Amino acid sequence: MGAPAFLLQSSPTDAVLWPLYWLLGLWSAFLSWLGGVTGLELLQYGFMHRAVLVGLCIGVMAPLIGTFLVHRQLALIGDALAHTAFAGVAVGLFLNAVVDLGVSPYLTAVVVAMLSALLIELISEATDAYNDVSMAIVLSTGFALGTVLISLNAGGLAVGINQYLFGNLSTVSAENAAILLVLFGVVVATVAVTRNQLLYVTFDETAAAVSGIPVGWYNRLMVMLTALVVVGAMQIMGVILVAAMLVVPVASAAQVASSFRSSLLTSVVLAELAVTLGIGVAYYGEATAGGVIVLVAVAIYVVTVLAGKLRSRLGDTTAADVGRISAEDESTAD
Repeated sequence: MGAPAFLLQSSPTDAVLWPLYWLLGLWSAFLSWLGGVTGLELLQYGFMHRAVLVGLCIGVMAPLIGTFLVHRQLALIGDALAHTAFAGVAVGLFLNAVVDLGVSPYLTAVVVAMLSALLIELISEATDAYNDVSMAIVLSTGFALGTVLISLNAGGLAVGINQYLFGNLSTVSAENAAILLVLFGVVVATVAVTRNQLLYVTFDETAAAVSGIPVGWYNRLMVMLTALVVVGAMQIMGVILVAAMLVVPVASAAQVASSFRSSLLTSVVLAELAVTLGIGVAYYGEATAGGVIVLVAVAIYVVTVLAGKLRSRLGDTTAADVGRISAEDESTAD
């Protein structure tokens, strides 16, 4: 059976991604059936099917990587890479306008964000500067480049830029959803394969280096995975709010979790809850999805803080904050 007919006149990207388009079709058919059974209006539209799928993937990817980042005190790296991803989007729009390249701006955002992630590590290693200094430099440079390219307004670059700044449920195309599925697979598979090494490096770089683990390589791997998550989440969260999904669910989980593993699993559950409720409220309330999702995530954080305080008052000391969760909690896991 050949490719769908609409791909015969499509871009090379579509030709590569068409198996994922087929999966998206199955997902859309399932949600349409579910919408018919439940009567939920938001499940009757194709763009919402894609938005829900993207949201669910983000709910797994963001806390999966964010748990490592928060425990390494790199919570702000997501914000830095989000601004460089914005520069990548601007580069893609500019090239499409000038030379009619026909490439998705999200693909150029992936490339620029990953290069920026490596640049953050390079600046830290070459100058002995603290990570927050290198992140600030890259963040400023990335956003400056993006604003300059947008201000050129070549071919109407400034049109629709709000969707990249704030995210938009209705602009998640099939191509972007397919790209997100690829990013999701890469991130989850990589963490599954390198989990033990990443965990070791996260909690004790010195011991990891002594044991023969290439710490520098795994540091670069982590920031590059962060770049992939940021670009994927940018579709519905926007540049301004994307970093929140890397941090807030993890901080919430740390209030009620007693080990790294339980913190990771809890953060994924809380992130999925925030995304699901946020998308629903945003749709019916006609609000910006990224902002609503973050507000729901923050509300969940407040609830978990109160729950943690209540458990402490009742004498239950099994919950641990971010500073107390350590690699020792995982010593019996593998």
